[in-house]
Amino acid sequence: MGGFFITFEGTDGSGKSTQIELLNKYFTENGYESLVVREPGSTPIGEKIRDIIIDKENKDMGHITEALLYAAARAQLVEKVIVPALRNGKIVISDRFLDSNVAYQGYGRNLGEDVIKDINKYAVNSLEPDVTFFLKTDPEECMKRMDSTRELDRLESEKAYFHKKVYEGYINIAEENKERVVVLEGRDTIENIHQSIVSHLKNIYKARSI
Repeated sequence: MGGFFITFEGTDGSGKSTQIELLNKYFTENGYESLVVREPGSTPIGEKIRDIIIDKENKDMGHITEALLYAAARAQLVEKVIVPALRNGKIVISDRFLDSNVAYQGYGRNLGEDVIKDINKYAVNSLEPDVTFFLKTDPEECMKRMDSTRELDRLESEKAYFHKKVYEGYINIAEENKERVVVLEGRDTIENIHQSIVSHLKNIYKARSI
């Protein structure tokens, strides 16, 4: 399964990081070459942009500014990391991609889906995930899971209604992209979710091998 692009989506605390770690381990143990990236980040420029975005000192950041910063980090990641890896036959696993931008800025910030897609037209350069796994976990449950020992960043510390709009945005995105987005119940056990992901990927691989 080479040159394959997988993304994970969901609100903060939905369980994405755990499932990404398990999937990457699965690929490694089964002889596949995989690469894990995160958004925003995974490039020197992207990580600096990430610091700006999540810094609570930047509370006056405009919504369009925020959306453009995400797009800039994504453009760098796509050009310098994701596309080269896919061309070399690697499996790329990304913690968030364009769907996050649509959910958080399009729905959460009320900028609209079309605006976010227009902003990202050149950033993604027509790149679309082969499959997206959406960890469907309601915002209240996500907040309970958040590590209470660390300070929440600028986005995580937004009010509950913002996270509710983001969650509803994800539901709409999944409904509009049924062929690409696989919805997984976030309240299920970690192992059951992992096995569902592996099963979906095996079915895709079989279909492509016919």
